[in-house]
Order: sequence, then structure tokens, then C-alpha cells
Amino acid sequence: MTGLTLRTMRADALRLLLSALAVVLGVAFVAGTLILTDGMKRGAYERAGVFDRHTDVAVNAGEDPIPPALVERVRAVDGVRAAAGELTGTAGVVGSDGRPVLGYAVVAAIPTEAALQSYDVVAGRLPQRTGEVVLDAPTVAEEGFVLGGPVRVGGSGGAARAYTLVGTVDVAGTARDVGGPFIGLAGPDALAVTQQEGYGRIMVAAAPGVPAAELTGRVAAVAGGGVTVQDRQAVLDAAVDDAVRDLRQFNLLLLTFAAVAVVVAGFVIANTFAIVLAQRTRRTALLRLVGATRGQVLRATLLEAAVTGLAASALGVAVGAGVAVGLDALLAAFDVPMAGAGIAVTASTVLVCLLLGTVLTVASAAVPAWRGSRVAPVAALTDAAVHATRGAGRVRLAVGALVLAAGAAALGSAGVVGQLPLVAAGGVLAFFGIVLFGPVLVPALVRLLGVPARRLFGATAGLAVANAVRNPRRIAATATALVIGIGLVSAFVVGAGSAKASIERVVDREIGVDVVVVGVGGSLPGPLVDELAARPELGVVHELRGRVSDGVELRTAHPALVGRTLTAVDAGDAGRLGPGRVLVHRELARARGWSVGDTVTLAGRSFTVAAVVVAGPAPAGGSVPAGHVVDVVDADFSRLFPAVRGHLAEIDPAAGVSAERARAVVESVVARYPTANLVDQATYKKSLTGTIDMVLAFVVALLGLAVVIALVGVANTLSLSVVERTRENAVLRAVGLTRGRMRAMLAVEAVLTALVGAVLGVGLGTGVGAGAMAVVTRLSGEFTLVLPWGRLGLVLLVAVLAALAASVLPARRALARPIVASLGD
Repeated sequence: MTGLTLRTMRADALRLLLSALAVVLGVAFVAGTLILTDGMKRGAYERAGVFDRHTDVAVNAGEDPIPPALVERVRAVDGVRAAAGELTGTAGVVGSDGRPVLGYAVVAAIPTEAALQSYDVVAGRLPQRTGEVVLDAPTVAEEGFVLGGPVRVGGSGGAARAYTLVGTVDVAGTARDVGGPFIGLAGPDALAVTQQEGYGRIMVAAAPGVPAAELTGRVAAVAGGGVTVQDRQAVLDAAVDDAVRDLRQFNLLLLTFAAVAVVVAGFVIANTFAIVLAQRTRRTALLRLVGATRGQVLRATLLEAAVTGLAASALGVAVGAGVAVGLDALLAAFDVPMAGAGIAVTASTVLVCLLLGTVLTVASAAVPAWRGSRVAPVAALTDAAVHATRGAGRVRLAVGALVLAAGAAALGSAGVVGQLPLVAAGGVLAFFGIVLFGPVLVPALVRLLGVPARRLFGATAGLAVANAVRNPRRIAATATALVIGIGLVSAFVVGAGSAKASIERVVDREIGVDVVVVGVGGSLPGPLVDELAARPELGVVHELRGRVSDGVELRTAHPALVGRTLTAVDAGDAGRLGPGRVLVHRELARARGWSVGDTVTLAGRSFTVAAVVVAGPAPAGGSVPAGHVVDVVDADFSRLFPAVRGHLAEIDPAAGVSAERARAVVESVVARYPTANLVDQATYKKSLTGTIDMVLAFVVALLGLAVVIALVGVANTLSLSVVERTRENAVLRAVGLTRGRMRAMLAVEAVLTALVGAVLGVGLGTGVGAGAMAVVTRLSGEFTLVLPWGRLGLVLLVAVLAALAASVLPARRALARPIVASLGD
């Protein structure tokens, strides 16, 4: 039986080719992910502790930053060769053109003691005193900075000031490589630029001959409580954990998409073996008649699946290595941290992928193999057995209908109860309902979508519909493979479209001006807003700030702008907002019993209620109950919380000043603050939604492989069906069906199959997206469902075009043999 099985595989190699391709693609995705992340991990381990090459002991801050005085006390400990404070934060660099260098910039305090300096210097040297700066080499090259020349650096501490550029460093692939400039300053300068109160940790180098354990104890005794003291090994272990933490999450994300591709491949493999074994029914019957047992037939089929899976998996690993190289180059081109480290092919990855592909193929073929072995020998010799079209059983259909209804109910009720897990459960149940109920649902949809096809193509389309629905289980399995990938793509498309529309709507409601200044990576520098407010060309300069005090959220509001956020005024006059007078939101007024004219105490100061108002939807489930909000003017807020800064300021020109003149004034001020950007409202919207577009493109690209595998299944099913209908197609050609109409018939069959799968996938994805948006809306009060019809239509169009392409080879095969030869089969 083993020899016969191998000879059968050689004879049927073409029939199993597309099934093997599905395995290759699925395994390649998994292998590429593991090979890529193994390479990143190797690079992460090699560079872990790159900034701690000379650190023997580290003192890590607890809840509060480490004061500079503690650095001095640690430096004085017996056995300490050098000690320096270290911190990281955000800052900005003013480019050679006078504009801020784009990109999120990291500033770090670099030890001035040579015994602790661990950076890789490309040119020049590291800072030795205050007033000196080092930058990453790419920024220096792009901006044309020269060693010994001035570089203006600024952060939340104030306007940019000039520092002397003394060197360039290489931070590529480290935690301080975030795609933008890297700025290295002496400790006091870093504290001033970031306006932090202290350091994040103290780096300590031991004097020669001092045991690390002994020095750790001495430093711990001086450092006191509230900090953590680590020896060198603990420092390196922590660096490794930090280096690979994000990598693990990235790996998990990629493997999640790989799992989707593998599941889709399983559907394709199972359907392929079901068709191939059905077409071998007579051959199997002859084996049974000459003495082969059911067990032997079953084991032979599983052996065939194992050999196919093993060969396809080996090819998948090779393809996966190529995928990993391409992904690594792509991520490096986008300046993704840890990318560009190369790939690492390990024995465990190869073994896991070979085992995965083989087990997947055998498991997918198990049910078709078992069914093929159960056919009685005598019944299998009849023509009816060769073209078995048994539908699904009543129990399966009943369970499928119930599961589908339960999934729909879960998706519909998720928004009411506000539970995202219910959305996931509803999506899974709905999918399995489609799988179980598919033998009825899919043919019905094919017939429905076939109505316009008949009007366009006449009898040719009628033949295509009849061929598609003659085996309900087969077409259901083929279409269902598409449902997974397209369903997930549609869910992300709906979610992203809804999120973008909601964000833009909030910006329209909350931002009542055309020009805004936003902080880059953090809050606005305090002096910036004051400087803008002092300019006579500007009429409105309003910094959005907020702070919670005694269960109430105090928010800044400007009398000229506050009306845009209000939907109603219950009592009083919102226009009377001003110093000492506040607007109380309805929910808080009812809860506290406050009314217009009352004197209320907020953050220790007394205010008069000018009006009770109602604003737009407010987030729920935060630090305060929904609607427990008070609006105060900027001056009052600054007196209450002078250290609190906002991330955005709204600006309007003064009366009689043109918008162009006001913008020029703002630009002249902002140019000295590299951690602030001047944008118009459209640009601000794009900055908020740009990440959504990027993530959506990434997700669609990854899920696209699952759709490709499913479309391979469409081509495979159609190819095997052509083999099965060789004589039937020859008869049609003999009675006058032209070659063009034969191609059209197969094209319509492929398009209807793919279109039904795509329609079900879009419907499922839209339901999941709608359920998720309903939950988010209940939790935040800001999001509403928006259906991006254009993108959903594009998904359907791509499925149709791919199905047309998938029908080309089966049609060519159907027309390749002469009619007389085909009639003899």
C-alpha cells in the first residue's frame, strides 16, 4: 500500500499542487515571522546593555525621580569610581533651515565621566561639560551640522538654546532609536531641557578591585528607601527584558495573522482532499475488492497527506526565509527599531514549521480520508458514487442555524452591555454558524447572485450556476475559506473608517479655530503659550488643559470659543464665563445640587456658577463620572494648577489682523520651540488619523495572504471540478458550446463562488465592526458607526477580479484536450 500510495501521488501530483501551494503560503508566513523575529531577538541580545557596558551598579528611581543631591552622595561612597544621573525624555532640534527637525526626538543625559561613557562614537567625542551636545549621525548628515558649531535644542523647559556640537553617535537598533533625532546632553542640561525634577537612575562604576556585591550593599545603604539597587547582572537582565518586550508583542501580532492564514489553508486542504478522494472512488473500490481493508485505505490517504504536507512545508520554510528578508528590509526602510539586524534560521524554527505544515495537512485530510474509506466497494463501482453530491445533514443545519443566530444576537447586544469580549464571541459564533449552515446558505446566495448573471450571459451563466450548486458541501467549503480573511479585513476597514470619522467630528466640534499649535510627543512648553498670548496680532490664544480635583474635572475654556462645545444651556448665561465665574455641567450640578449664582469651592478656591450647561458626548468610565465637569477660564486654571500644561493651543487673529499675518506671527514664535508644531485644522486631523491609516494598511497587507490562500482554494476547486466534468464539458462542446462560452462559464462559476464568500465575509466583518463601535460608543460616547462603502466595494471588486484570474488555468485545461479524447474518458 505504501508503494501504491507513492505512485498514486506521482500520478495525481497536479491535482494536489494547489493544495500544496496553500500549505506553502501558510507555512511561509509562520516561518517568515519566526525567522524575522529570531533575527531581531539576536540583534536585541547583542545590543542589550549597550549603554551599560561600564555600569557595575545601578540605582533605579521608584515613584519619584532621583534628586541630583543623591547622585553626589552615591559618588562619595567608598569604592565608587564614578557615578552619574541618567534620564530620557523628549526634546527637539532646530534644523539648519530654522525649522524643527521632523520626527519624535529622544533626549538623554550622557555621563560626563569617561569611566561611564558607553556610547558608540562615530565622530568627535561625548559631552564633558554642560553646554555640549551630541546627535545621532544621520541627523547631523541630513541637516549639515558641523562639529564645533552651534545646534539649537529645546524641550518642555522653554525655547531652544544653542549648544556646541562635539560629536555624533550611533544608536541604531537600540531603545533610543525611535525614528527621529537622538540628543545627548550633560545631566544638568538634560534636566533643564526636559524640565524633569530628577533622574530616572544613577549609573555607578566600581573602583578597581572592589567586589560588585560589596559595592552594591554600600550604595544601597546610602540610597535609602524608595529606590532599587541592582548589580551588573541584574542591570543586563533588565536591559534584555526591555529590549525584547516589544519584540514579543510584535511577534505575537504577526503570529496571530499567520494563524489566520493557517486556518484558511486548512479549509483549502480539506476541500481539496474531499474532491480528490471523491474522484478516486472507483480506484478505492477496486482496492477494497482485491483485499484492502478500510484501515489500509485510511492510512494510505493519511500517508499521502503527510508526504504532501512535509514537502510543502519544506518549501514553505525556504519561501519564509525570503519573506523574512523582505520584511526586514521593508521595516528597516521605515526606520522601525530593531529592524535591519538580519535574519536567523534556527533548527527549532525549521522543525516547528515542518511539524506545523505536516500536522495541518494530515488533520485537514483526516475527515475526507475517513469518509472516503467508508464507501462500500460495490456501491463505489456505480456512476452515482463517482459524482456523489450528498448535502449536509439536518442536525448540522439545525445546529448551524442556531449558532449563526446566537452569533448575530451576541453582536447585536454587545453595545447594550458594553462588553468587547461579547463582540469577539459573536464573531466566532457567526463564523461557525456560516460554516455549519453553509451547504444551504451558500448555494442559495449563488442562485440569487446568478439571476443578474443569467440576464447578462444567458444559458452560459445558467450552466455555471448549476455546476456551482451541484455539490453544496464543496462550494460551501470553498466560499467559507474566503469568509475568514475578508471578514477580518472588513472588520478592520469598518472600525478604521468609523474611528477616523469620529475623530474628525470631535475635532470639528472641539476645535473652533483654523490654526492650532500642538506639542510633539508631549505637552506644550509653558513659555510658548505666554509668548503667543502677549502678541497683539493674536486675539485668542487658548491652551486646552484639564485636571481632576475632588471628583471634578476642571477644564479650561475661552469665552469666545466655549459655545461651540455646548449643546444646551439649562440655566444662566454661558457668555458670562470669566474670572471667578464657571460653567457647571448638568450631571455635576444635579449630583451636587448646584445652581446658577451659587458659590462653589473648587481646588480650594471659591467660584460663582455662571450657567449650568450641557456639552457633547463625554467619556465614561474615566477618573470622574460622566458630566462631572466644570469649565474655567485660562487665568483661573493657571492660578489653581500653574504646573499643568496642555498638548494643544487654539489661536485666532485679533480684530483687523489677516489670517496670513497672524499665522506668520505664530510661525515666528513657534520656530524657537522645536517641540511644538503649527498646523491647520485639516493637518491636525490628519496627524490624529494618520496612524489609523498606517495600521489599516499593515493589517490589510497581512490579512491579504489569507485571502490569497482562499482564492487559491477557488482555483483548486474549479480545476478539480473541470477534471471531474471532463466528459460533460466535451459533450457541451460537441453540441455547440464555443471555446469562449466555455471560458465564460468557468469564469462565472469562479466569480459567483468568490463573490458569495466575499459578501458573507463583508457582512460578517461589518457586523463585528458595528458591534465593536457600539461598545466603544457606550464606553466613550464619541464613536459612531460609519460604513466606508467605497472600501468595502473595493474588497468585493478585488475578490471578483482575483476569481476571474483564478479561472484562467482551469479553463485552459478544460479546452486543452480534443473533444473526441475527452468523450472517451
